[in-house]
Amino acid sequence: MEATRKTGTVTRGIRCPIIREGDDIAAIVAESVFEAAETENFSLRDKDVISITESIVARAQGNYATVDDIALDVYEKFNGNAVGVIFPILSRNRFAICLRGIAKGIARNESPAAKKITLMLSYPADEVGNELVSLDKLDEAKINPYSDVLTKETFRALFGTNKHQFTGIDYISYYEELIASCGATCEIIFANNPRAILTYTDCVLTCDIHTRKRTKRMLKEAGAKIVYGIDDILQTSINGSGFNKDYGLLGSNKATEEKVKLFPRDCNRVVLDVQKKIFEKTGKRVEVMVYGDGAFKDPQGKIWELADPVVAPGFTDGLRGTPNELKLKYLADNDFKDLSGNALKEAISTSIKNKGNNLVGNMASEGTTPRQLTDLLGSLSDLTSGSGDKGTPVVVIQGYFDNYTNNY
Repeated sequence: MEATRKTGTVTRGIRCPIIREGDDIAAIVAESVFEAAETENFSLRDKDVISITESIVARAQGNYATVDDIALDVYEKFNGNAVGVIFPILSRNRFAICLRGIAKGIARNESPAAKKITLMLSYPADEVGNELVSLDKLDEAKINPYSDVLTKETFRALFGTNKHQFTGIDYISYYEELIASCGATCEIIFANNPRAILTYTDCVLTCDIHTRKRTKRMLKEAGAKIVYGIDDILQTSINGSGFNKDYGLLGSNKATEEKVKLFPRDCNRVVLDVQKKIFEKTGKRVEVMVYGDGAFKDPQGKIWELADPVVAPGFTDGLRGTPNELKLKYLADNDFKDLSGNALKEAISTSIKNKGNNLVGNMASEGTTPRQLTDLLGSLSDLTSGSGDKGTPVVVIQGYFDNYTNNY
């Protein structure tokens, strides 16, 4: 068998007009894809994937909230009590503006004692890998991050000032000064056991992303009086603000100095609408997803990209599950090691066609890590669209579900 196609998966960033609140996002996405296909001379096929970045969906929805909206929700939820804010990530874009809202909410309390935030930072790094101190320095100081609770004074005495390797920000001072500027007082401690905060306060707002359910459970079991996660803030609208009933402030980004863009809502409705529009015009059944951060880790900075609660807050049914793949190199090196040329191609093609019929050994699928399709495709889309000025918030992925036997 001689293959006629010489490319596999092809990914294209699609340029779109600037999206504004109230725009018909599904119509804009579909039309942008149609125009790109015509201009760049490619055709849509069944099982192509159209990925839409979450930011333009949220923008079209007008899913924004102000610092004062956050402040009011925090004030009402904590009912006049001082609060422990634990496990925030170190980010000006992702968390600092949320912290301003939290601090303004606590500053509204009447008594001076209730205007206090105890900020508990995880160390040596935050949840997504932003480092406060190196593991080598912890080892030299004989500090056990799993058990030792450090005050700010102890931390500074041991490790001095450690600025973020990329932004140059000293987040300890930055967050402390930000809280003070909002009228609240601040005490900073360092610990990785959520129960450590209960020595300081029994009212806790946990800001971790992927471990938040466990953290809340541990705090409640340990006797905390009030426990909320940042995902509980702005689950409903405050004075007409945006909201997200599933994720609250999780996945939010700074929009202006006084406003955050929340994670989008109703994403499944959006992807189904795009899928329908594509089918009506082309007759092709594409898959569609909304994506946020990709799920990958920077090996140099050791920062895990996924600061959103999920990679894909909405996707069509064809993107459920994990890939069903065989390791071609295993087949070539083992089962068919004595074959070459067309005979090898024919043998591998037959194995691929029969992989659902138990005719191929289990070893042929080893090494194909069973990650979710949406995590893989979302990461590919995030890397394609980037976070800068490419102007391609929509991505078309073709050939992702093809295998060695597919030719066009």
